[in-house]
Amino acid sequence: MAHRVRVQTAWLVGAVVVAIGLPAVIAGPYTGNGTQPPLTFNLNPPSVCSGCHGGYDNGHNVRPTTTWAGSLMANAGRDPIFWAALDVANHDLPGIGEWCLRCHAPGGWLEGRAGAPIGSPDGCSLIGEIDGADDDFEGLTCDFCHRMQVNPAPPPGQQSVYYENGQYWIDDSQCPTGFEPCRKGPYDYPPGDPEPPHGWELSSYHVDPDSCGNCHNVTNPVLTLIDSNGVNTGVPMPVERTYKEWQQSVFAQPGPSFAACQACHMPDATHDPAYPSVATGINRSGNLPIHRLAGGNAWVPEVIAGDYPNLGRSAELAATTAWAVEMLEAAATVEIAAPQVVEAGDDLDIAVRVFNLTGHKLPTGYPEGRRMWLELAVRDGLGTTIWRSGGWDPVTGALAQDPQLKVYETKPGIWNRNGTFQCDTADGGGGPLFHFVLNDCIALDNRIPPEGFTGMSDLETRPVGYTYPETSPGSGILVNFDVTEYVVTIPASAGGELTVEATLRYQTASDDYVLFLLDQAVTHGFPDDCIPRSTGLPDASRGEILYDMWTRYDRAPPVAMAAAATAVEVGLFLDGFESTDTSAWSSTVP
Repeated sequence: MAHRVRVQTAWLVGAVVVAIGLPAVIAGPYTGNGTQPPLTFNLNPPSVCSGCHGGYDNGHNVRPTTTWAGSLMANAGRDPIFWAALDVANHDLPGIGEWCLRCHAPGGWLEGRAGAPIGSPDGCSLIGEIDGADDDFEGLTCDFCHRMQVNPAPPPGQQSVYYENGQYWIDDSQCPTGFEPCRKGPYDYPPGDPEPPHGWELSSYHVDPDSCGNCHNVTNPVLTLIDSNGVNTGVPMPVERTYKEWQQSVFAQPGPSFAACQACHMPDATHDPAYPSVATGINRSGNLPIHRLAGGNAWVPEVIAGDYPNLGRSAELAATTAWAVEMLEAAATVEIAAPQVVEAGDDLDIAVRVFNLTGHKLPTGYPEGRRMWLELAVRDGLGTTIWRSGGWDPVTGALAQDPQLKVYETKPGIWNRNGTFQCDTADGGGGPLFHFVLNDCIALDNRIPPEGFTGMSDLETRPVGYTYPETSPGSGILVNFDVTEYVVTIPASAGGELTVEATLRYQTASDDYVLFLLDQAVTHGFPDDCIPRSTGLPDASRGEILYDMWTRYDRAPPVAMAAAATAVEVGLFLDGFESTDTSAWSSTVP
């Protein structure tokens, strides 16, 4: 009950601040740029938009509110991984949570409920229930995104647009064509065309990838990057660089390969007719961005759908899961090269090549729990596996470790934490460290670059602890593929035909990360979660809640992105050939 009183008080104080017209307050030491709370015009809840922009269009799931509702953008304030990580961040650097909530709960932040002096950086002052609608846990809402703008007159010392850390500008003035701020978007309404019943404004910013950089470039606001020699570079420590990875790809360059973020994550509806609202005055077929907003996270939507049925979004969340799997399956191709014949008892040399087809590194996003790996299996004629690398155990959630295992990931760390004078990614006992607000170095970044990648010398985006060759000597452009070589000893008893199969797998939350978050919650005695559900307040910490969800929802099972297979005959060599013939790569298996 005390928690509910606290929340209501925060709401009342916030309302008073707006009502008496006090000037904006700089919310916190890490969030001083961009629009500051409180707003003059508070954000409209999604239900205001769904009446016209929800439902189905001729049986097609394309209308903005319906497709948005299942996305991680819509549910950024419900993600259990985020909440468990937020507790660790606030413990490591008190007050930093406001910096995180600015992107995960922007409505609550903009209205003064996520940081000083009214709210709290742990999210306990947010309004609503985590499984409710039209509240602070809705994440990035319709009104939030469609009021973002390039500020034509920023305050002295500030920029008109920012590309990181949620330093967005929100239009907070009355629209010339309405009584509230303009809804900004990619459409103009020439004289004679039916106009929307609310104020509107044509905005090129909403079709520009720059708008995505707000939350998809994350930089530590306190620490700077230390390089592998222990030299402080003075460059602010990069946490996530999805937007900048795209900027350094061929897809950001003018020409036939140009593709904005929206091209993949908000593809246009292609059926005819396609209407963005219940009004059917203008057919937008081929020019209606579907608000899928899906990436690689196919697991968290399943968790939210299963644990928060009160939301009533099971169909929308299932659609997001399906779209995420579709995105993953289109993100890469896999090829295999191996000799056609191998002698029993000898070594079989295999090469696996993975191409990155996306517009950013693969994988991208938050570096702590996301990973991608190759599973290579060799099976005999009966289908029995005689050798494997990269096996994942669904019972424990553990990825089997072996000397030839290839994992694509980023490993940030803390310089000299253990007195080693290197970038330490584990504590003194060998346990992993995932303290992202304390990280000041990068021990490894072997993620596959996108096509045309020019960041080979950029301290924020270059590969670390791994080498990708240039497309040609001196080009300054790295290849968008990686080759992994394996050596497999064939049993002396083997015979007949062997099948070699390589599968590229992607996982949203590793066992190491989930167990780390649980351990932090238990070790430091983090309090029970303060966010109510429709069933009341939980009686467990956020780390414990995440671990429970992780175990109940199959331990974030990896998604098979792409696979390839080839056959090898076991027999006597006629020509002594024993090395991999990489001139003839296998085809990718659909």
